[in-house]
Amino acid sequence: MTTTPDVAAFDVDGTLTVRDCVRPFLLRVGGWRSLAWALARSPRATLAAAARRDRDRFKELLVGGVLGGREVATVERIGEEFAAEVHGGWLRPDTVARLRWHQRMGHRIVLVSASLGPYLRPLGQRLGVDGVLCAEPRRSGDRYGHGLEGQNCRAAEKVRRLDEWLKLEAIDGATVWAYGDSAGDRELLARADHPLLVAKAPIAEQPAGQAA
Repeated sequence: MTTTPDVAAFDVDGTLTVRDCVRPFLLRVGGWRSLAWALARSPRATLAAAARRDRDRFKELLVGGVLGGREVATVERIGEEFAAEVHGGWLRPDTVARLRWHQRMGHRIVLVSASLGPYLRPLGQRLGVDGVLCAEPRRSGDRYGHGLEGQNCRAAEKVRRLDEWLKLEAIDGATVWAYGDSAGDRELLARADHPLLVAKAPIAEQPAGQAA
């Protein structure tokens, strides 16, 4: 009888990294002028999102405004370079050590993040993870359109994406470990059998009572 492997789901920004990645990436692609234009081009939508504190809509406006019209290949090249920079200096040693422990134990690793696909997929490759579930900029042919494909990958959407991935991988009965650092990870942590809210203090390389 085949044993279903455990699954470890990691948030990225603030959990695996020491800082947010979305805004620095958008700045890398378009600069401050492009970021400002992304909000100024739709003033009513920007003001409405700010008034409602609608982080998802605000993000759609930023991502669409900066990436919209740019060639996918160009943005993905920048994403590869950005992922290399994040991997080289932005990762938290403690949570990456925990990720490596899960890998040594034979667990499946999946990133579940509101970060953007153009850099998160290559970062996932560098980390050797099994899956990357994230926010994907909308495409229009070989260029980016405006906004995101589907919902932003945060809060309840993280759980929906994770459950969908588990089913596709035929491991939907797996024991789930989850790591997150913010309110946007609350539902993911509630879904897990072994949740850990990551704070600024370092976490142990392996969970208490578990094998090395």
